[in-house]
Amino acid sequence: MTKKKVILLLSIVVAFAFTNSDSAIQNTSVLITPESSLIIKGTSNVNTFSCLYNIQKIKNPIPIIYHMEDGKMKFKKTVLVLNNTCFDCGGKGINTDFKKILKSETHPQIFLFLKEITPLENSTAVEANIIIEIAGVPNCYKIPVEITQDNDMLITGDLKVSLGDYQLKAPKKLFGLITVNDIIEISFKLKVKEN
Repeated sequence: MTKKKVILLLSIVVAFAFTNSDSAIQNTSVLITPESSLIIKGTSNVNTFSCLYNIQKIKNPIPIIYHMEDGKMKFKKTVLVLNNTCFDCGGKGINTDFKKILKSETHPQIFLFLKEITPLENSTAVEANIIIEIAGVPNCYKIPVEITQDNDMLITGDLKVSLGDYQLKAPKKLFGLITVNDIIEISFKLKVKEN
């Protein structure tokens, strides 16, 4: 494995097996490639919906600042910014409703802050500690993330969140006969390469 690949975001996870010592702060940057996908899925009492993010609109490259501490990879100022207008839910009406749910007029972006990565015992997966900020409200999550590596890194995972955790309420349609369920799922498959 080349030194460049070790520096690549999340490929350093391999180094967890070889070092327990703390390290100096490292800087790099990565690109999220067009083969990636990020989808928000939800349900109502009458159907399901999914909102696909336009990966081409992600501002690349993404700066990464990290260091090793106590066998964990800790990050500083490492954030993925998603513009609410770049989600396509399949139609003008539902796109408008989705933007209203997220309070896009006052909070036009979703922020995903990567804070820490911890290796999971007897697994190729890692646990990612992330903060997701929607409509100005941050919430912390620990989620298992699968990582596969060829020439690039493929990072996949799923996370269920509650709209109520972000003080969000889904609009009701037809005098309240159609309601969106509180739980939504964020599903991601990010193909990442070093810049």
